[in-house]
Amino acid sequence: MRTTFHLKTLAVAIATLSVASMTNAAGLDRSGQDVTAFFQDGTYAEAAYTYIDADVSGYDTANSDPYSNDYERGNKTGDIAEAYDFFRYGVKADINDTFSVGILYDEPFGAAAEYTQSNFVASDSFAESFGELAADGVDPQTAGAIATAEATTAGENTNVEVRSQSLTGILGMKFGANKNFQVYGGPVAQRIQSTTKLRGLAYGPATGYTSTSNPDMEYGYIAGLAFSKPEIALKAALTYRSEIEHDANTSETYPIRSIASGGALSDTRSGKIEVTTPQSVNFDFQTGINPTTLATAKVRWVPWSDFVLTPPLYNEVSQGRYPPNGLNLVEYNDDQWQVELGLAKRVAPALAISGTVGWDSGTGDETTSLGPIDGYYSVGLGAKYNVTENWAISAGGKYLWFGDAKGQLPSGKLVGDFQDNDGYIAGVKVSYQAR
Repeated sequence: MRTTFHLKTLAVAIATLSVASMTNAAGLDRSGQDVTAFFQDGTYAEAAYTYIDADVSGYDTANSDPYSNDYERGNKTGDIAEAYDFFRYGVKADINDTFSVGILYDEPFGAAAEYTQSNFVASDSFAESFGELAADGVDPQTAGAIATAEATTAGENTNVEVRSQSLTGILGMKFGANKNFQVYGGPVAQRIQSTTKLRGLAYGPATGYTSTSNPDMEYGYIAGLAFSKPEIALKAALTYRSEIEHDANTSETYPIRSIASGGALSDTRSGKIEVTTPQSVNFDFQTGINPTTLATAKVRWVPWSDFVLTPPLYNEVSQGRYPPNGLNLVEYNDDQWQVELGLAKRVAPALAISGTVGWDSGTGDETTSLGPIDGYYSVGLGAKYNVTENWAISAGGKYLWFGDAKGQLPSGKLVGDFQDNDGYIAGVKVSYQAR
């Protein structure tokens, strides 16, 4: 006979949303770094798959002058957000009534965006590019250098891809008269790599720029405090993750550096790039409302305003126009706040359904042209079915309304306007639990 549901979070196998571009919900956030698998009762294991498809489109700017920030609506960009998916795994076991151990795998940070039309694609016509620049008042020498740089990557698209993997080990210790409190923590191993290609007149002198960072592994830590009251199915946990500093091997190509110097300076360079993935705080809460209904809440904070990405060659070339410190390739204005509220209801001995509403603050408008979204609102539905006493399968989906945003270059130039965009996520999770 199948066991009935205990009051607990009825996960729908949907990780916290992250938009397929250089801004997730916000920044590079992708998985939400969920740790709730560690708080499940007894021995527990899960494997979750999430698929995200966003429609992010807008208009480029008709202003081709790289040194004029005025926005003029131009051509349609088409959908720039590439669909992507990722996995999450977790295993947790109790050593005794005091100590627990767990291992969690996720893909915390990422981006996937590509422009396939508009002035974010390198033109295959020198004359056409030169003519557009000249028409916008760019001096002939600068216009010629930019048109030549664009010609070196003719027909190529602006594209960005960031991938990461994270493995977290956790040791928890319960204390208090009824073992209601738990402290936990452990090491985090994180691997990250990226590729960025800037193409088209939208990027002015930076057209043709490419950077590729090799996979780099570094380490941080996780720490937290949890409280539980089983008689009302209450669980609350506050989790901190440290920032992780990477020093990755990177190769860069910047055509205009060689063109503007008449070939005296190389347009390529290999070296190191410092990438510090941000710290974060997650708050997870649940409580029973009645014997068949559970309320849940999740809150996440990430200080993306502290994040910068400064490739050495890109920065050095930009110092000529923006002395003395030059430009960062990526930076954000605001910190990210993310909130999700949910209700879960057992409707049959082996079946539960859930619904959620969510909000993400984004990182401010204007935002990077590689991820022109300013947060989102979401609604979600999910279901969980106990196949046997120990095995369960969960599935669900969310629909998202993205905040309007203007795409901005590091120089401050507005190059795109993105409005009325949306997306969805779908996922499935298989879990095992033995109490």
